[in-house]
Amino acid sequence: MSRFLLATSIAVLLAAGPALAADDRPLPPPNAKKLSEIIAKVERRDGFLYIKDVEWDSNAYTVTYYTSDKAKVEITYDPVTAEPR
Repeated sequence: MSRFLLATSIAVLLAAGPALAADDRPLPPPNAKKLSEIIAKVERRDGFLYIKDVEWDSNAYTVTYYTSDKAKVEITYDPVTAEPR
């Protein structure tokens, strides 16, 4: 029974590892604009068709979207000003 308990405990710890590691990613600053505000700016751009991806790195949002003429556009936004860099 103790081997079963040990094996179960190890399995739980291994499964929780990636979830705990995800919490170490840097967050936007406290005075950052809402992501929805940035997305709304992108949606108002000429020829906007759809957003494919939004990524956050340590200091900016990168929005990838497509236009009605099928051009792929990537824009990096400052999180505090919500302006393109």
